[in-house]
Amino acid sequence: MSAPKAIVTDIEGTTSSIAFVKDVLFPFARKHLAEYVATHGQQAAVRQCLSDARTLAGEPGLGDVGTVALLQRWLDEDRKATPLKTLQGLIWADGYARGELKGHVHADAARALREWHGKGLRLYVYSSGSIAAQKLIFGYSVAGDLTPVFSGYFDTTTGTKVEAPSYTKIAQALELPPGDILFLSDNVAELDAAKQAGMRTAALDRGEVALPPGHGHPVFHDFTSLDPFARVS
Repeated sequence: MSAPKAIVTDIEGTTSSIAFVKDVLFPFARKHLAEYVATHGQQAAVRQCLSDARTLAGEPGLGDVGTVALLQRWLDEDRKATPLKTLQGLIWADGYARGELKGHVHADAARALREWHGKGLRLYVYSSGSIAAQKLIFGYSVAGDLTPVFSGYFDTTTGTKVEAPSYTKIAQALELPPGDILFLSDNVAELDAAKQAGMRTAALDRGEVALPPGHGHPVFHDFTSLDPFARVS
């Protein structure tokens, strides 16, 4: 089978440590959420996030304090809500800009992404984190600015990551047949959805999650062993 023309990669557990997201980014957002809304609450982007959160919760009359409490509950539940993810991204941007955060990217992933880009592969990100947050983790990464290697980003505004239509939309946006796209993730449900949409898939097993047996996706333990030009599915 010929090499894919594009690679779409997940972040958490794939290019980056789950621990970084769970133990650094999420607590940082929760710690600074109330303060950030109090300080930046009149900015249009923040007001839109608060309004969208109230609409999503079915509580249009909720005040800012109540909305912050709602968002904190969603954080604790790891809810994949777009207004929450957008607000998280704004808080993280502030932290990255102040030098309080550095995006974790595995060294093998950084090397491979640069190599694949250099060989002409089109690279994209699909994560439940907002596009702004995706750009931050790669733009302020421990491996330097990796944003130049990516041709585009997708988040929950495209659709949930466990439903095949989301991957169909991505293929349409890339103007490629799904079979020309390789999707990388540590989440079997996401891989199943991508495969259902016709994409090629590869599972990353970095020892952070237990992949169920017999899932039907090629497994790689890092990006060093994953050669899209020689071994694709």
